[in-house]
Amino acid sequence: MTSQSSHASPILVTGAAGAVGSIGRNVTKMLLAKGHKVRALVRREDERAEALRQLGAQVMQGDLTDLTAMHGAIEGCARVYFGMSVSSDYLTATVNTATVARHHGVEAFVNMSQMTVTQMSITESTDSPQHKLHWLAEQALSWSGLPVVTMRPTVFLDGFFRLFAAQGVRDANELALPMGSGKTSPISGVDVARAVSVVLENPAPHIGQIYNLTGFESADLEHCARVFSEALGRTIHYRDVPLAGWSEKLLRAGVPAHVVKHLSVMTELNKQGRYDRMTDDLFKLTGQKPMSMYDFVKLHAAEFTGGLNGAA
Repeated sequence: MTSQSSHASPILVTGAAGAVGSIGRNVTKMLLAKGHKVRALVRREDERAEALRQLGAQVMQGDLTDLTAMHGAIEGCARVYFGMSVSSDYLTATVNTATVARHHGVEAFVNMSQMTVTQMSITESTDSPQHKLHWLAEQALSWSGLPVVTMRPTVFLDGFFRLFAAQGVRDANELALPMGSGKTSPISGVDVARAVSVVLENPAPHIGQIYNLTGFESADLEHCARVFSEALGRTIHYRDVPLAGWSEKLLRAGVPAHVVKHLSVMTELNKQGRYDRMTDDLFKLTGQKPMSMYDFVKLHAAEFTGGLNGAA
């Protein structure tokens, strides 16, 4: 099936309602804007699902671990984007979706993984249960015979630098994270979605490829705090908080233990320099440089302003 004929067949986008980075939602928007039909799979019917309908997507509700639901979602689709939030059900969801996708003979299966997998093997893992699930999922996909394209982004700007940092920046003018002095190259979820949409539009040249996606620059958190300061027009300091207290706060807020363990391991890997990586894969795919942290903070400035700063 060619890129042109794909307009007649919907592209399945899982996780379309959006979580951290909202990759699925942004992929849906981008593909619709280019004239493609999109079948958007969501976990629940809510205002986000309705917003996707208003954009023109065919919205279906279903669980990635449900065999019947995935038959309904995949049947009639030639291309699939598979992405799922951090979950203990991740491997089950991947294999379930892949099995159904193979049954229906899809021509492309774009899998959202993580860059840490690049440094893992049958003898090398991490203490994160999620990292192991991602590695195993990639093994299963390689055995499946499916036409897979693997995307491995580094740390998301939308997670540690927005979701987990915004309150500290608002209330205390500090970037409070347990990241040590290691460097990282965080990337915007919008940039990752742009790369995914490019592949889904014309997957043939990309089948079997692995793309490691990094952000604008690799830098330590002291540098990141200076970027926040410049973007917000006030002094933001980096405070390297103790991991134990940070993790406990997340648990008290109701974040699942599986997720907290994964995030905690990521902070430890950052201290070890494991995220000090740079590639030009995003530019090769999209022809655009990654969004800088400065531009990202400017874009979301309202979320970083308030608290002690009043109308600053």
